[in-house]
Amino acid sequence: MPDAEPHAPAGPTVSDDTPPPVQPNKRKRLFLIFAAVIAVAALAYGLHRLIVGDRWVSTDNAYVNAEVAQITPLVAGAVTAVRVSDTQAVRRGQVLVEIDPADARIAVAQAEAQLAQAERRVRQTLATGSALGAQVTGRQADIARARARIITAQADFERAQIDLRRRQALASGGAVSGEELTQARNAFAAAQAGLGVARADLAQANATRGAAEGERAANDALVRGTTVATNPDVLAARARLDQARLDLARTVIRAPFDGVVARRQVQVGQRVAPGAALMSVVPVTQVYVDANYKEVQLADVRPGQPVELTSDLYGDDVMFHGRVAGFSGGTGAAFAVIPAQNASGNWIKVVQRLPVRVTLDPRELAAHPLRLGLSMEATIDTKPR
Repeated sequence: MPDAEPHAPAGPTVSDDTPPPVQPNKRKRLFLIFAAVIAVAALAYGLHRLIVGDRWVSTDNAYVNAEVAQITPLVAGAVTAVRVSDTQAVRRGQVLVEIDPADARIAVAQAEAQLAQAERRVRQTLATGSALGAQVTGRQADIARARARIITAQADFERAQIDLRRRQALASGGAVSGEELTQARNAFAAAQAGLGVARADLAQANATRGAAEGERAANDALVRGTTVATNPDVLAARARLDQARLDLARTVIRAPFDGVVARRQVQVGQRVAPGAALMSVVPVTQVYVDANYKEVQLADVRPGQPVELTSDLYGDDVMFHGRVAGFSGGTGAAFAVIPAQNASGNWIKVVQRLPVRVTLDPRELAAHPLRLGLSMEATIDTKPR
């Protein structure tokens, strides 16, 4: 009888490579460690937000800006020279453009001639015043002579009147001839006429003196209280001369400050009018940054707080430092060409951005120049120590 086969084990066979089952206590410890790590991370994040995170507000919506000078002529004329080109650095007072000065020089010559004429007229008026004063004195003498003639004529008239009466009394007795009586009558009439002429001469002398006094008064009104230098006509002529000289000086256009030339639009031979844009000068040593922060970031931002900035031009290796100078008067949407009409009824709230002006350290700008429109990243420390 063959041997019986051995019986197979009743349960599943366990391989030698199968790891031993994890003990419940070890699994629990792993969960506790994982939970502790999460708690520590959350606590660290909360502390960071409490101590550091809420202290700094950042934005990458920031750009370099400056008070750009628009170079415009103040006088009209043809351009004779353009001394600069785009991207050229200029110093304050450096000549940028020259305008043909021929017309301005002629205007200066005309103004100088008008000033000389005005001064001559004033001197003539002063001299005329002295002459009119002498005329008034002379007319007073004429009046005195006319009065003396009246006295003489009055005496002749009275004498002729008495002589006529005497002869008329004697003529009735035949003591005086008719011829003598006629002569007496003629003498009386002549004396009477002479008296009338003397009185008319006095009236004429008085009228002449009044006219001379009026002319002197009118002449004095032109120069009273003034000299040749302070006369209104001379002052007006000198003002015209100053204006002409100023227009002549304005034919040479100079840089208002140190900067870089941009957007040159003028060429030699071009005729320009006052106010026409010729070019721009950017003050690269006086640029600032306009950082557009969200309105929810600005609760703790105040003027004077320090700002750290980096530029895409230099990267994170160059750090700029500045200060908050102030806030814009309105958001970008408020100053848009077509402002949002939130009262139309179809409105979705959009977080607005408010430009914050940040001034930069001039020494850092000198070491690492910036240009208008460059992108910046600005971080404000709202709680400086």
